[in-house]
Amino acid sequence: MSTTVHTTVAPREISTRPRPSDRLFRAILNVMSYSSLLILTLIGTFLIFRGFETFRDQGFKFITGFEWTSNVVDGVEKGTFGIGAMIIGTLLIAFTAIAIGVPISAMTALYLNFYAPAKAKALLTTILDLMAAFPSILFGLWGYFVLAPMAEYWAKLLYKYFRWIPIFDAPQPAFARSPFIAALVLTVMIIPIVTSVSREVFSQAPLDRIQAAYALGATKWAMIRTVVIPFGASGVVGGAMLGLGRAMGETVAIYMVLNIAFINNLHILYGVGGNVASMIVQKWGESGLVESKALLAAGFVLFMLTLIVNSIANLIVRYAVKSGK
Repeated sequence: MSTTVHTTVAPREISTRPRPSDRLFRAILNVMSYSSLLILTLIGTFLIFRGFETFRDQGFKFITGFEWTSNVVDGVEKGTFGIGAMIIGTLLIAFTAIAIGVPISAMTALYLNFYAPAKAKALLTTILDLMAAFPSILFGLWGYFVLAPMAEYWAKLLYKYFRWIPIFDAPQPAFARSPFIAALVLTVMIIPIVTSVSREVFSQAPLDRIQAAYALGATKWAMIRTVVIPFGASGVVGGAMLGLGRAMGETVAIYMVLNIAFINNLHILYGVGGNVASMIVQKWGESGLVESKALLAAGFVLFMLTLIVNSIANLIVRYAVKSGK
């Protein structure tokens, strides 16, 4: 006669408490995230603290003025400082670079994802990654010695055939070291960034939608136009804003290919202009105490301008661009 022994299994405890490794990883991410915010706040605080005297003395004319003079009278440094021309030049050059570079970057990303052979894709991706790592001084040297002579000829053609468009007109035919040449250099600099972001977003297009488009008889271009581009449009805009941030803050490359002058120039082909960052580089070495404070105030204006542009970009991505979902 056998005896059956019944054993009771202890109930398993289910806990939602993260493991120690997860808590440690989350803590590290929080520290890094908040440290970035702290560093950004400290930079802005330093700039506004050092430039406060300039804002107080110059007032709103510091942003709208087109004159920058500094002199010493009876041992006292005085000056009139206005960066209106530099702000206009910064926006003109940056948005021109975006207008040229973003379509090229988007088409390059589409080619790499859907048309390029495997070997060509690997080679081109490596080249783009290397371009993104090039220092600005190399782009500046290339722009000055190689691109500028060709771009000056292109500017003459644009002036000859399209000067009825106000932006392509010029007070006089002086095209060397113009905002147009600076914008072309920036275009080459931002293409790797925008292309990398766009390529990554396009590669994440839903496979089921792609296959459904092919099943309905769509060509590859029709599939890209109806599935991939609507899905990745917000990513392209985000990459464009990253490129715009670099374009607005670029210093050395612009300084080497542009005639910096405090003139209200809205003609992109005319050979004078400037941007805030390159103006700071030009003036800093010879600046006195008062002028250095004005330059730091200009840096704060550029800092805030970049934040405003990025905030507007976030709004565009969130509300104005379809996500493809």
